[in-house]
Amino acid sequence: VIRPQPCGICGSRIRFGKAAVRCRQCQLLLHPKCREQCPLSCVPRPHHHAWPREGVLADFAPATPPLVPALVVQCVTEVEMRGLTETGLYRVPGTEQLVREWKQRLLQAGGALPALSSVTDIHVVCGVLKDFLRGLKEPLVTFGLHPAFLRAADIPDAAACATALCHMVSKLPPANRDTLAFLMLHLLRVSHSPDCKMDILNLSRVFGPTLVGHASANPTPLVIMEDTPRQCKVVAQLLSLPPDFWRGFLGPEQENLVPV
Repeated sequence: VIRPQPCGICGSRIRFGKAAVRCRQCQLLLHPKCREQCPLSCVPRPHHHAWPREGVLADFAPATPPLVPALVVQCVTEVEMRGLTETGLYRVPGTEQLVREWKQRLLQAGGALPALSSVTDIHVVCGVLKDFLRGLKEPLVTFGLHPAFLRAADIPDAAACATALCHMVSKLPPANRDTLAFLMLHLLRVSHSPDCKMDILNLSRVFGPTLVGHASANPTPLVIMEDTPRQCKVVAQLLSLPPDFWRGFLGPEQENLVPV
């Protein structure tokens, strides 16, 4: 190895000067010791299958429903496996450098994601998920539907508010809708964990700016100030919708997706 690269099986870095094994077909790179854990068969992966550095959510989504990017699935799966006893989940920041490194590693891997089990600090995994969502060209609540989501969340009657929000969710692009449903069910499980101490209000403060964002890519300081409390309100209202509404977009076996 001349340039250090992550092992495609365990995810840890293969250092300069060390021996490595690379598949001639799919170009998977791994430690020699990880060879026994490597799948027996592989599919050649053209370079254009790698994810872009930035894009809208659909650019990262799989070809078949539910249209939830593998990166989102893997981060959520890892958090639910070992993070639901962590206080301040998603509020406590992970080490910024590690978050950047792992996000880049996952984006470069495309569909063949390295395991996140080697990331010791679960807050780093949370940081990768938040940073991925923040880095999209357009938030999950799209620029075009942003004003309508804010208006729906402002409806004072609870039943009418829920009806309006359900209608707006159904108008989202399929990848945005499925991913939002997957995240809402995950955040509800986080909110129900007494150890996390992250209720719906806390989670809405963390994820409001990330999921709802603004109506344009370059908001003015005044718009940012005005939007922030309304973003949180939208996420809080979305988390108040019945879980069965969100499950309807994923199917019973796909609520807890396991990355392939």
